[in-house]
Amino acid sequence: MRNWLRKIFGWREEYPVSFYLTDIFFRKILRHNAEVKWPVHFTSTIRSAKKLIIGKETFPGDSPNNYINATNGIYVGDYTNIGPNVSIISSNHDVYENQKILFASPIKIGKHCWIGSHSVLLPAVVLGDYTIVGAGTVVTKSFEEGYCVIAGNPAKIIKYLDKEKCQTIERSSI
Repeated sequence: MRNWLRKIFGWREEYPVSFYLTDIFFRKILRHNAEVKWPVHFTSTIRSAKKLIIGKETFPGDSPNNYINATNGIYVGDYTNIGPNVSIISSNHDVYENQKILFASPIKIGKHCWIGSHSVLLPAVVLGDYTIVGAGTVVTKSFEEGYCVIAGNPAKIIKYLDKEKCQTIERSSI
């Protein structure tokens, strides 16, 4: 039974059928994250989903307890993973007028990135390809060059990745 359901609806093997059934109940019936076009964990919240642009094999919100606010726009590149309890916040409030939302550049996350559990990405951040964000990291500035591991509060580079090795792995997986 499960295999024909997966075939008909294009459901991925790595998720149990119950994930998809729960997603249908919350998105289609209860209308939580109704704008989102891909399966989302029922504990995650995506605001302004129309301004969230995703690459191939990328599904923001499929991990538990993600909060993604795309008011100023968010781009997430191909094959990027977002861990549980991650917040990606593209806008902020005026300090004097709390109801006023401040403009910021969109958040851009490159391809083949990993955003670790309990991390926070703040407005206008740009992460280059192959950026790994350690668990609990608060990203307040951009790391456009990519190919690095960042961690801490505020985030700083703790390790550089070998570009040739990353690109070899990328070519072999395609």
